[in-house]
Amino acid sequence: MNNSARAKECRSAIEALRCGVPNRDAVRILGCNQEEIEKRFLAMLDSDPYTDQSSSGLLISADFGNGKSHLLKYLEEIAISRNYVVSRFLVGKETPLYDSSKIFAAAMENAVLPDATGRAIQEIAFRLKPNTQSYADFYHWAHQKEGNALGDIFPATLILHERTSNPELKEEIVNYWEGQRLAVKKIRDGLRQIGQHSNYTIKTIPARTLALQRFRFISQLIRAAGYRGWVLLIDELELIGRYSPLQRAKSYAEIARWMGKNLNESPAGILTVLTIADDFSEAVLVDKGDLNNMAQKLADKDSSEYRDMIPRTEEGMRLIRRDAIPLSVPDKIVVEQIYLRTKEIYDAAYQWNPPDIPTPDIIASRRMRSYIRRWINEWDLRRIYPGVQIFIEDEDIHSIYTEDDSLEQFVVIEPEEEG
Repeated sequence: MNNSARAKECRSAIEALRCGVPNRDAVRILGCNQEEIEKRFLAMLDSDPYTDQSSSGLLISADFGNGKSHLLKYLEEIAISRNYVVSRFLVGKETPLYDSSKIFAAAMENAVLPDATGRAIQEIAFRLKPNTQSYADFYHWAHQKEGNALGDIFPATLILHERTSNPELKEEIVNYWEGQRLAVKKIRDGLRQIGQHSNYTIKTIPARTLALQRFRFISQLIRAAGYRGWVLLIDELELIGRYSPLQRAKSYAEIARWMGKNLNESPAGILTVLTIADDFSEAVLVDKGDLNNMAQKLADKDSSEYRDMIPRTEEGMRLIRRDAIPLSVPDKIVVEQIYLRTKEIYDAAYQWNPPDIPTPDIIASRRMRSYIRRWINEWDLRRIYPGVQIFIEDEDIHSIYTEDDSLEQFVVIEPEEEG
């Protein structure tokens, strides 16, 4: 790498670190000091996610600013290097964890391929080769009447995608796999044109069921296209602490599913890493009473849907309470190593030798992000305003768990989809 390219890479890394939002350059240059988590993640990647779901999920806890997002970006780079498709995204107002349709949409929108850019579903569909064994295996899986938990609509669209001569219909099918709507009538008409209308019974599917079927179908589609599997990296689960009790219950059940604890609904081929604030367990599960009261709240709804959810909800809470892996807190040696590395990057980025600055006392409550941003901000000021007197003050940011009704406005009411 020449000096100009090196400076560009280092400046990109410094700008990301200054903002507290890790990018590829920052992660590549700084690396990661979470050896135990990396070891467990590599073990997941080295397994066959389509046949071994015994360890298909990791749940990681840490305080705000201690490196959860940096870690996920680092894991993303590892997974991509091992030929996995990766989707990294946040739980947010428009991506509530309890809504499978929204989570699927976020996963598809943020999917990154190891060897291509642009819209992932188009490249994945383009790589389907009907004359290959991988496609034959996928076709057989999709057409099984038992075992794949798919309705006829997915095998029907697969055979249509393979055989139709209508490029517009083929594009609409790919869009449907990605999450967009496709009228049942178009599928039926297309099947009739290729002489397959009597082989499939096309029915509309409830939204949540459709989202889960899409996850199953896409994960297998990814394998058929030549990739090892699909990794979901989902950040900031602590937002669920601001949901209403019933939406929290649904979210806990989703955590159990994404951690591979509900094999009937956990799609094969998908590996998941979730992150959550380390104070969530006490602030929400204990202080809000979810551990003791949530099962009764679901039972009081007098609905089979909520009663059936109780074991999964309790499992999700247990995972948060007992199985979350805490990020290791950087000690003095680690902080000093990162300081020297950050100083080296800053020098390369701006061709300016940053002076040594005293590092604050190493205390458990101080976040790694705080150290790094303090160093970079002081060097910025010294470089731009030589001789200026500098005083930098840190302000702690804590998670908020006050329930917020506005987070309910994106709830999906289970309508019948238009196929």
